[in-house]
Amino acid sequence: MASLADIRARLEAQEHKPANNNQSGGLTYPHWKINEGSQAILRFLPDANEENPFFWVERAMIKLPFPGIKDRDAKDVIVQVPCMEMYGDNEVCPILAEVRPWFKDKSMEDMGRKYWKKRTYVFQGLVHQDPIGEDNVPENPIRKFMISPQIFTIIKASLMDPEMEDLPTDYTNGLDFRVTKTSKGGYADYSTSTWSRKETVLSAEEVQAIETFGLNDLSSWLPPKPNEVELKIIHEMFEASVDGQQYDVEKWGNYYRPWGVDKPSGNAPIVTPIADVSTMGDSPFQEPTSEVKTADVSGADVSSTKPEDILAQIRARQNA
Repeated sequence: MASLADIRARLEAQEHKPANNNQSGGLTYPHWKINEGSQAILRFLPDANEENPFFWVERAMIKLPFPGIKDRDAKDVIVQVPCMEMYGDNEVCPILAEVRPWFKDKSMEDMGRKYWKKRTYVFQGLVHQDPIGEDNVPENPIRKFMISPQIFTIIKASLMDPEMEDLPTDYTNGLDFRVTKTSKGGYADYSTSTWSRKETVLSAEEVQAIETFGLNDLSSWLPPKPNEVELKIIHEMFEASVDGQQYDVEKWGNYYRPWGVDKPSGNAPIVTPIADVSTMGDSPFQEPTSEVKTADVSGADVSSTKPEDILAQIRARQNA
């Protein structure tokens, strides 16, 4: 399990769709469905994958809009495909390789943002306060949390605070995270979310549940890495989307398809489509409006395990 110092050193299928706000019961806890002014209290847990220095994984998807489905419907649809950069720093995303130069031309910036990767952050943990009032709470209390960039920024900033002495995922000295929902400009706003001020100990029942059900490998909740054929399909769909063509089920439906569209008949090889989470309540994930790159310390030197040395390395990279 990674320590808080380790995290500081490195910082810089298908979702269940509930019928209404209180009938979830799925793996993912839909915190975005809490009412405005309400607060959900979550307790994050470690990743079962000990090679992951964090207690989350980044999920990067690209939305490809189409003006309808060929020979079927003229209603706009969206297909989500995985961004290859999600699978490692050395991976090349064919879509972002095309899009990056667009930001050098102001007339192309809006189009660039349209096809830029959308990040969410996948955590796991316990729900300590549920303002939704789920009717069908799953037997396994360890839930998946799909955290937006706005909330993740708060989490990340607090981890860099030297006054935080222990990992918030610690069973004894950990902290709950309070997700608070307000509104701003007609959109859900979570900027007042924060960590609890006092540490809390997991109950004996919660510890027993962790031992019984086990922690999840968070990487198993990411979409499968596209192979060479799938990458070709992704780039082909991207070009068609930019050209304003309709989505072609016969050409691409065995690979990636819009929400609710069945795979085509025939003998083409079947590849499980990526689940669409674009209908995740009224909480649109906020993306950068101008910058398309974010700071990263994934390549920081972690040869020293002293907290003061590690923090100095991070801050030096941030100030560079």
